[in-house]
Amino acid sequence: MKALILTGGFGTRLRPLTLHTPKPILPIANRPLLLYQIELLKKAGVREIILATFYKPRLLKKALDKICPSGIRLHYLQEKHPLGTGGAVKNAASFFNSTFLVLNGDILSDFDLREMMRRHGNNRAEATLALVRVQNPTLYGLVETDPSHRVRRFLEKPTWDEITTQTISAGFYVFEPSLLSDIPAGISYSLERTLFPRLLQERRRVFSHTYSGYWLDIGTSEKFLQANMDILQNGFFFKEPSVRLLGGRCRIGERVQFNGPVCVGPDCCIGSEAVLDHCVVLAGSSIGRGARLKNCILGRRVRIGENAVIGPGTVLGDGCVIQSYSRL
Repeated sequence: MKALILTGGFGTRLRPLTLHTPKPILPIANRPLLLYQIELLKKAGVREIILATFYKPRLLKKALDKICPSGIRLHYLQEKHPLGTGGAVKNAASFFNSTFLVLNGDILSDFDLREMMRRHGNNRAEATLALVRVQNPTLYGLVETDPSHRVRRFLEKPTWDEITTQTISAGFYVFEPSLLSDIPAGISYSLERTLFPRLLQERRRVFSHTYSGYWLDIGTSEKFLQANMDILQNGFFFKEPSVRLLGGRCRIGERVQFNGPVCVGPDCCIGSEAVLDHCVVLAGSSIGRGARLKNCILGRRVRIGENAVIGPGTVLGDGCVIQSYSRL
């Protein structure tokens, strides 16, 4: 079994964190986001993974080559220009001569891919879409199904007036290679806005598999913080050996307080009497004596002066320097 992971996006909603780092390798509990997906695919029996890349592909490859699990073969397929979700699938067509998986590269989930593939085969489907239920479907692709779980409607980013269900596409798909002939080559093409509506209009066999476990779209800094908090507070993925509250080679001063879930990357220095409350601090950052951080994110190599206060919602990009006694 082979799989394609879509990793080419710019991650604009996650800036400034993604100005220097591709979104798929941002650390979640001190392990790259994409590693969770690779492990998920390995558990489902996938041994060969194609990564559709565009934004900073060298950084992506450098990070993943160091940590790729044994038994997994990675292929990096760089796009010359952005091809969209469908165009990326078409660009990888030469890899697929049997049923394959496609995953959006910004999803954190413990989805049961094996069960999804089993249902795909039982339904003799051309495509099977993973579905989850959310409170706000306007941010995603709304999916209507019938009692047999066959997809009857797909509407990308509906208005509130168009919402008929809370069920949306989870960004995980099982495809048959026959679908590749429906996608034009060399141009930007969307699975969500073009291919899926076309397949439904032609009454093709498109089915769904709804999941009620953990699922999070890490598209914003708020969701990035939530992902870290979920893992540290609720124990998701804690059986993964590289999940860490503190990265290696950290120096922690006296009387430092960690309130609630806190994730600190490797090579960080935290001064005495600092207070960290529900926050994420990425690699190489230093926090001065008596500084206070709450519900915030610090990028790589950030410097926080003594007694500075970094408040809720603050996101500091790589290399930021905050002077002592500052308040943000």
